[in-house]
Amino acid sequence: MQELKVPSVGESIVEVEIGAWLKGEGESFAQDEPLVELITDKATLELPAPFAGTLKQILKKTGETARVGEAIALLEEGRAEAAPKAQAPAEAPKEPSPEPLAMPAAERLMQEKGVSPAEVQGTGLGGRILKEDVMRHLEERTPAKPQEAPPPPPPSRPVPPPSTPTQPPADKPWRVSEAVPMTPLRRRIAERLLMVRQTTAMLTTFNEADMSAVIALRKEFGEAFQKKYGVKLGFMSFFVKAVVQALKEIPELNAEIRDNHIVYHRYYDIGIAVGGGEGLVVPVIRDADRLSFAEIERQIADFAERARTKKLKPEELMGGTFTITNGGIYGSLNSTPLLNPPQVGILGMHAIQERPVVRDGQVVIRPMMYLALSYDHRIVDGREAVTFLRRVKELIENPARLLLEV
Repeated sequence: MQELKVPSVGESIVEVEIGAWLKGEGESFAQDEPLVELITDKATLELPAPFAGTLKQILKKTGETARVGEAIALLEEGRAEAAPKAQAPAEAPKEPSPEPLAMPAAERLMQEKGVSPAEVQGTGLGGRILKEDVMRHLEERTPAKPQEAPPPPPPSRPVPPPSTPTQPPADKPWRVSEAVPMTPLRRRIAERLLMVRQTTAMLTTFNEADMSAVIALRKEFGEAFQKKYGVKLGFMSFFVKAVVQALKEIPELNAEIRDNHIVYHRYYDIGIAVGGGEGLVVPVIRDADRLSFAEIERQIADFAERARTKKLKPEELMGGTFTITNGGIYGSLNSTPLLNPPQVGILGMHAIQERPVVRDGQVVIRPMMYLALSYDHRIVDGREAVTFLRRVKELIENPARLLLEV
């Protein structure tokens, strides 16, 4: 019997929250097969099995916390049995999917009422069945009594709220609220957002870019690019290249405040904000100035996939000298991005929208994108911020400048 312990999951992280157990007690597993999710204040990670064997006992349940080095389960080493579905012939019937796990209070209530877990839709973490889920199921399956008379008119004065807010009104059982603890990642995001407001002098300047040239390049060379490099040519690589060039010219935005000093970074680690399901995470493209368009696109695609499957490494979320966020993928037309401290600049991209603009005295329709640069006014003046954003605009509108660095 061996202990499964919480490994070191990154600098400054000493405690994790136990997420969903991917294996139950008594189940076998193969080496490197994920056993449990570990939720940190930076990302959600999967802990793989150190060897093939069987999960004998879970010591830390979903929602509990554990320190680095603490045992969370007992494992028995041995050859893992092959999954039945891998050995079964094509015509063999599939085994029924396992019933969802239930919290103790919910399990007792289901036993009392004769309810099968398969009948209840769990809304807890990892699909766990909560007591409230069972109560809701019991209320829904109870046939409604036929009304013998129309309901009385509403009272002339408002009805005071019930004394116990968590209990729904008897005549409206669907009005249920549920309190769910914030995950460490969500708590950390909240803390950092408040810290930005309280500790920085953040301002935002706006501009817009004509995306016609970049769209034309993608249309002309996109197919050949994907065929050669195995990845799509997106907009983000153009913006990473433009940001790096602008940072070289306006170094104040590639810096940070450390004690009473301004630290100017002579390297360019660009954070790319990615939606990870539980919140926004910012993996970092290291030495972006040394990468090609294809290498940048590969890293971004890899980050997005591993953020979705919770396989980002904590060290990939650390550092960064500047951040780019693209609210346009969600349809945002304009916004004010928040700084990612200790960085002093962040560029916000937005949705591309065809709008009338004036070119050579003529009103024409062009695909336009609003750009927003938030910056820390403590070390970045308005002149530098506006110059930086105008430079990004120039490079995007004439991408040949990116190749010539002019």
